[in-house]
Amino acid sequence: MHHPAHPEATKGRGAPDNVVPTPFNLNERVSDGDWLDLREELDGGPPALKTTVTEEFAKSILSFNTSPDVPFDRSVNAYRGCEHGCIYCFARPTHAYHDLSPGLDFESRLFAKPNAADILRKTLAKPGYKPATIAIGTNTDPYQPIESTYRITRSILALMVETSHPIVITTKSARIIEDIDVLSQLAAKQLTGVALSVTSLDAKLARTLEPRASSPAMRLAAARKLADAGIYVHVNISPIIPAITDHEIEAIAGAAAEHGASSISWIPVRLPHEVAPLFRNWLDVHYPDRATKVMNLIREMRGGKDNDANFFTRMQGHGPWAELIRTRIKIARKRYGLDSSKWNVRSDLFVPPNVHGQLSLY
Repeated sequence: MHHPAHPEATKGRGAPDNVVPTPFNLNERVSDGDWLDLREELDGGPPALKTTVTEEFAKSILSFNTSPDVPFDRSVNAYRGCEHGCIYCFARPTHAYHDLSPGLDFESRLFAKPNAADILRKTLAKPGYKPATIAIGTNTDPYQPIESTYRITRSILALMVETSHPIVITTKSARIIEDIDVLSQLAAKQLTGVALSVTSLDAKLARTLEPRASSPAMRLAAARKLADAGIYVHVNISPIIPAITDHEIEAIAGAAAEHGASSISWIPVRLPHEVAPLFRNWLDVHYPDRATKVMNLIREMRGGKDNDANFFTRMQGHGPWAELIRTRIKIARKRYGLDSSKWNVRSDLFVPPNVHGQLSLY
């Protein structure tokens, strides 16, 4: 179904609206004649959408997976929801578990776990714990704007330093450079690597696609600072959106190499569950001239559907278009020297923490 164009996207946000049904029957608000229904007219426009943060104190923080196409078996997510507002974010549907919309709610009604490092400390201290690389940033960005206030990611990294535990980070925020001191300590022991996601070099496109993430230029500048500090940098050209960003592959690869990256990877855009209608709405608002073409190419790559949930192909796509991208990535890796063996982090230095220890790297 092709959604009608939304007349005006919410300024500074990725999703055009919240009008997306969830499995928990979240209903769209209906006008009932109350004075609030006239507020926009009386006040000269809609009020700015403000971000709210709810603190939740987790009982467990380390999530395990057995996915054969994911190079790690455990991850930590310090936040739920993400203010970056990336329209394509495949984590959006998780907000339905809070009876909230994967649309604007996902970007503006956030959850933080202030006790994440304390719970992780107790987990690492258990007698049967066996260390392996923890991934952070796999669901929502660990360096989204509220990290500046909560510093949960930093507290986790501090614990990694204390225990010599390996951790790899995925982000699209230049805010990560605030933790170069801690990351450098981890890198000196070959315990970390950073993947910076770069979708486009076009600042204007990035503002609509990833409205509150760092600009492409700032991400690349962060890559340079991280690399200069001896930290392994990988650039993930992800997601690649056909007829929107695919023409930039070689330019992004070249920029990655210039800014100190050692390797690159790519993932085609994924549109699970409620993400598909949100993305179609975004296309109708920002690219009405090619919306149909974009969706046709995505379906071609996904076996005729909006999304392919199968292991391996969900990360790679299939068909002629996906094969062409694979070939271009292969050539770009060779041209720019971006075929490093990636992280090579080690897990043999682990020292269990004192369960009553104090984090000291704030």
